[in-house]
Amino acid sequence: MNNACILLVDDEHAILQLLETVLRKEGFANIDKAHSSEEAIALCEKRSYDLIVLDVALPGMSGIEACPFIRRLTDAPILFLSARTTDFDKLTGFAVGGDDYVTKPFNPLEIVARARSLLRRSGRSALSASTVPAPSAALVFGRFRIDEDAAELFVDDKPVPCPTLVYQLLLFLCKNPNRVFTKSELYEKVWGVDNWSDDNTVMVHIHRIREPIESDPSNPQFLVNVRGLGYKMIKRVAAADDR
Repeated sequence: MNNACILLVDDEHAILQLLETVLRKEGFANIDKAHSSEEAIALCEKRSYDLIVLDVALPGMSGIEACPFIRRLTDAPILFLSARTTDFDKLTGFAVGGDDYVTKPFNPLEIVARARSLLRRSGRSALSASTVPAPSAALVFGRFRIDEDAAELFVDDKPVPCPTLVYQLLLFLCKNPNRVFTKSELYEKVWGVDNWSDDNTVMVHIHRIREPIESDPSNPQFLVNVRGLGYKMIKRVAAADDR
């Protein structure tokens, strides 16, 4: 994991220096820094990154505005940093392709914990050279399926792009079909951090899963809400469209 290549983007030199210092102390050696969205995009065009820590309030093009451009260049997890704490700002960050959101001021060790979690969940942590994973069978749910070995989602036999944390949440639910999970359980299992963030984080990712897999996302047939309890992925046994 410590071989991961990380890009830090913030216009405040002190924050960049703090994050770089803490990350290096935690064993991360491959770190690039950018002071603007334009610089970050240029770096992403030249180099492949495993994680991007992106400030929202950048001069010129904001981090929110830059995110779609970065997404066209990489599927690396994006962790937003922002002084804004409203639900709208967080929802906007997730909507444009972000995977996690931390508000300022923050404990730099929280950034390290979230970085490790995002790298682990995205499968970008280094595998042991002696580790050869066994092939995984596809997870088939009617009109959609997951090829876990290729980390790809197919809907009606067509590949569908899927951001890292959206894919990880979908994969977790599909591996545990017909079981109800609360929002806090999903956050702990998928985001991999101890502290519960907020309802909107999970809700936005649930919405982003439904958009491609459901014929009518407003009336879901696969990823359903169990009122007062949480969410579950329905696996139809011996259904005609699963054969």
